[in-house]
Amino acid sequence: MPKLKSKSGAKKRFKVTGTGKIVCGHALKRHGLRKRSQKMKRSARGTKVLAYGDMRLVKDFFLPYA
Repeated sequence: MPKLKSKSGAKKRFKVTGTGKIVCGHALKRHGLRKRSQKMKRSARGTKVLAYGDMRLVKDFFLPYA
């Protein structure tokens, strides 16, 4: 059986923590920032941990050996 390939886009967007959780950056911070509130822009800084359902999808389909 050949090895499974990870999706190259997922490799750039997600990281796996030591405990097996998936970490990603916040959405809605690329453009159109004048219309976003300052509170939203502050809360979207840094990274976030994915919810369990999304984590299962990413691990199963995009990062098979995570």
